[in-house]
Amino acid sequence: MFAFIISRILQALPVMLTVALLSFAMFAYVGDPVAIMLGQDYTVAQRDALVADLGLDQPFFVQFAKFVVNAAQGEFGLSYRLSRPVAQLIVERAPATLELALCAAFLALAIGVPMGVYTGLYRNSWLSRFFLTFSLIGVSLPTFLIGILLILTFSVWLGWLPSFGRGDTVNVGGWSTGLLTWSGLKALILPSITLGLFQLTLIMRLVRAEMMEVLRTDYIKFARARGLTNRAVHFGHALKNTLVPVITITGLQLGAIIAFAIVTETVFQWPGMGLLFIQSVGAADIPVMSAYLLLIALMFVTINLIVDLLYYAVDPRLRIGRGKGAH
Repeated sequence: MFAFIISRILQALPVMLTVALLSFAMFAYVGDPVAIMLGQDYTVAQRDALVADLGLDQPFFVQFAKFVVNAAQGEFGLSYRLSRPVAQLIVERAPATLELALCAAFLALAIGVPMGVYTGLYRNSWLSRFFLTFSLIGVSLPTFLIGILLILTFSVWLGWLPSFGRGDTVNVGGWSTGLLTWSGLKALILPSITLGLFQLTLIMRLVRAEMMEVLRTDYIKFARARGLTNRAVHFGHALKNTLVPVITITGLQLGAIIAFAIVTETVFQWPGMGLLFIQSVGAADIPVMSAYLLLIALMFVTINLIVDLLYYAVDPRLRIGRGKGAH
């Protein structure tokens, strides 16, 4: 197991270096950060001094090498727009994004898996047809439109929930959370639904398809022939064997939720990393944009590693196969 983890980490290093190069190269020639930082009135001497201070007068690959070395140490330089350390900005914004992403993922799993199981077991019932129709809406509508419709309904017309912001937050050990305040919980509802609705419908349809396929296999027929109850067959055998593809999709979708929270955070003005990235694009804030893409890539790599490890807990065939390979 330890050798497997090390090999996956070594495979991830070229991926991270490639993402770092692409993100740094894409934004290296976007806009003029010196003009943004100095404003309209500045002298040539001031400009030259700032260019030298930022290291922008050095060759591209020298700048990139310094960026990689510093990034490995958690240092991403100064924000051109805010003149503050990028790492500090990300630490401040990360709790909001991760909180939103985890709540959206929990919502998608807690509702999507039971809906998928039900529609797989009772595919001809009227409730299953309703769920499938609902899933078509979730898959078809774009995220920003879902957010706008939710704001219009629950904020403008009914006035039940806030339409923007994160509400009141509490600092717990350096982590700012809105889960411990009433206004924070209310502010989290609409963005979580908006961000998690597509993932919910995707998981529901995946679980339904896998459940229907597994129920047609021979070992399910043998389990019924042994006299096992429907509960034991459905949840002890069938559901367990649908989890491998579900884990794959769920892991990848969790990374997608974090990466594509940009739209949801923009619609609801949620103070997370996605909104920070959008604001940085408008100001050509290269260090923030590069750091954001690099962190998203790191999250995908980490989630893929966790998914691979979860395979061993769910599917014993993988453990047996690797054990035979070792001998």
